[in-house]
Amino acid sequence: MKEYNKIIESLSVKFAKARHINILQPIRIKNVYDVENTLVILYDGDVKLEGIDEKVEPGDMLFIPGGKSSTITYGSGEPKEITYEEFMTRREHYFDSMTIPEEIGKVRNSFGLVAFEAKVFDSVNFFTSLDIPPFFIKKNTKLAQLVKDILIEDFTDEAGRGRVIMNKTEEIVIEIIRFILRNEMFVEQLATNSTYFKDPRLIDIFAYIKDNLEGDLSNKQLANVANVSEDYVGQYFKMLTGINPQDYIEYQRMEAAVTLLRTTKKSIRAIGSEVGYKDTAYFCRRFKMMFGIPAGKMRRRESLLIG
Repeated sequence: MKEYNKIIESLSVKFAKARHINILQPIRIKNVYDVENTLVILYDGDVKLEGIDEKVEPGDMLFIPGGKSSTITYGSGEPKEITYEEFMTRREHYFDSMTIPEEIGKVRNSFGLVAFEAKVFDSVNFFTSLDIPPFFIKKNTKLAQLVKDILIEDFTDEAGRGRVIMNKTEEIVIEIIRFILRNEMFVEQLATNSTYFKDPRLIDIFAYIKDNLEGDLSNKQLANVANVSEDYVGQYFKMLTGINPQDYIEYQRMEAAVTLLRTTKKSIRAIGSEVGYKDTAYFCRRFKMMFGIPAGKMRRRESLLIG
């Protein structure tokens, strides 16, 4: 347990968005993808995850780790099947965002969500690094209350709002990790993480990639950072993380691009260049391949499910 405490203490948690959503019509969204982690709580109606037959009752939660593609059905009745791109283009036809605190949990066909980042040493997405699929959390009253508290705070403009939301988001991350540990889920992945998060050479590589997305991130350069041979650095990185360094770099570049699209008015060309893609057309092709939607449509969104 001591090793897991070290990981939790190293986590940098960042709140992204919270929403209380009314489902206007039943839909099945194919290949939903986001860089952020999302916790969804069902208040009324149905939520189904493709590949899992588990019955979801009101009060149950669905946790979707960042970087995982999922097909999700919302609402009761025969759903309309749509692509993620179509959903992003016409989402106001399917979901309505509510902002009245007194309505939380009391509206038919509704759910709440909180989206957040959780990074080790401000570099590695913790839940993504576990390579875990989305999963349901049954009747966790503490998590349910934390989501509600964040929704209420997000609807207000009280002093200290941001601090309260930040603290409660950190509690959500800890409670999800505790749930994983209590239920002995993904034990092997957790054990691997507790090992490689202690390796200073690997942490140096993570930090260097984060700070130099627009620069030279060849295996030769990473080998210099870690003080290992160029022939060995790829094997070393994959041995500890389960992925090769160039795949990890592309994910980091795309994650940074999403942040820039959401928070700046920079052109897509400028954003692509800033995260290491000199060829804008290639950047756009890779972006759509990863997220399922063009970069321009990602710009207009604010969260996994609604803007």
